[in-house]
Amino acid sequence: MRELSLNVLDIAQNSIVAGATLVELVVSEDTVNDRLTLVIADNGRGMTPEQLERVRDPFYTTRTTRKVGMGVPLFRMAAEMAGGELIIRSTVGEGTTVTATFGLKHIDRMPLGDMAGTVSTLIRLNPHLDFVYRHEVDGQSFELDTRILREVLDGVPLSEPDVMEWIDGNMAEGLLPLNRQA
Repeated sequence: MRELSLNVLDIAQNSIVAGATLVELVVSEDTVNDRLTLVIADNGRGMTPEQLERVRDPFYTTRTTRKVGMGVPLFRMAAEMAGGELIIRSTVGEGTTVTATFGLKHIDRMPLGDMAGTVSTLIRLNPHLDFVYRHEVDGQSFELDTRILREVLDGVPLSEPDVMEWIDGNMAEGLLPLNRQA
């Protein structure tokens, strides 16, 4: 994968397949400590200790459509190549949290990519699920929470074109000051 946002999309898709109704995506850029942290957390079915042990193996997957699972191994490799690590915590019946850290300015760190587009795609394709997206840069932050949007929209679906247009515009506007700071 050429951008970290595609890794995030892949891991979030795993959350959806695992039955999550809430997926939280956090991007934290800390220029002082030269750290980029990406967190994907869900309330899906979680993994057994045995599954958690094997999830880093590219020849292990729970999917029946293919025999390999490259998402986690590639994400781990990207983190380690950029001076970071990948940590996965999971509890059966509670969900899974994937945390990847990177050297923010490390020469081998892939670009973050289009996180707003990733979040928008996840919402468009899964309007029945809830997503929380938080992007932090040196203490300033932007957050989009579909649970709050649902309350305000009072029954209007997130998939409504005008709603998605607002979501896209809100993310672009909210992320602009953070992008200038980074």
